[in-house]
Amino acid sequence: MFRLLRLLVGLLCRCFRSRKDLLLENLALRQQLSVFQRRKQRLKLAAFDRLFWIGMNKIWTKWKGSLLIVTPETVVGWHRAGSRSYWRWRCRHQVGRGRRRISRELRELIFRMVAENPTWGAPRIHGELLRLGFDVSERTVSRWMRRAPRLRDRSMRWKTFLSNHREVIAAMDFFTVPTLTFSVLYCFFVIAHDRRRILHFNVTRHPNSFWIAQQMREAFPDEHSMKYLILDRDAKFGCEVLSAVEAIELASVRTSFKSPWQNGVAERWVGSCRRDLLDHVIALNERHLKRMLSEHVRYYHADRTHLGLQKETPGRRTTAVSSGDCRVVSMPRLGGLHHRYDLAA
Repeated sequence: MFRLLRLLVGLLCRCFRSRKDLLLENLALRQQLSVFQRRKQRLKLAAFDRLFWIGMNKIWTKWKGSLLIVTPETVVGWHRAGSRSYWRWRCRHQVGRGRRRISRELRELIFRMVAENPTWGAPRIHGELLRLGFDVSERTVSRWMRRAPRLRDRSMRWKTFLSNHREVIAAMDFFTVPTLTFSVLYCFFVIAHDRRRILHFNVTRHPNSFWIAQQMREAFPDEHSMKYLILDRDAKFGCEVLSAVEAIELASVRTSFKSPWQNGVAERWVGSCRRDLLDHVIALNERHLKRMLSEHVRYYHADRTHLGLQKETPGRRTTAVSSGDCRVVSMPRLGGLHHRYDLAA
């Protein structure tokens, strides 16, 4: 009874609809019926069926009400996929369209300007090109700047600064050493960049700003040749430390966050100290560690060669002149961990 009543209501509603809507609805239902009739196991729409519903989407506003075999979102996805395929095909096969490609010489000139002037942007490079008589847009210059090889980045500029001012640069840092009783000792040191010399070092259990400020006064006497001091952003380097640095007439240069390579000389010495000494011995207490570090600093200055100094020593070790029948003697250093070799007298 309910089904008959629904059919009568549907018939009454269709009496007031336009002939065009009835014909399109009839066509849509017949198309779906033909799909159901030719299926075997799984419903599979052919390319013509997809094109049919894409066309119905364009010419009939009420097409969603008669769609039963798939969801309306599927039809919209077919339409978008077809549009992407069309424009992909058109972009691949169009010839002679768009702006003419710039010459290779102009591209190399843009790359050269980017490499020689790292702080220049697209407007400035574009202005230089206009003064040289090149007819090119600023947008083209900006696009080719992104493809330019980065020959001189920020690290190269920082390296240039260090090499130009290494005679007046010092650096300071901390590193930790565990003891036999599993306590932690803090090793503070100040190193000069010119010859990798250790200007001062000390060991403590409880580092604070006032202790570091006192170490700075001991590291730099009344007269010194240093102008810059490199330090990281450790919380221990507070206002008292910065005030002490200013009092001894040094300009503090802080490294960036999480950038240990900017204090590479200090980090390199920490690595050498660990490989040469701390990886082979266990510190008993603060006094024992300070004595071992004193011996290592003497060995580091007078005996150990350094790759950054063209295999010389920070203390300018003299080069011996050997003859054919000379005898070489070895002298132990750091309790026999390392040796120094000289010609016998």
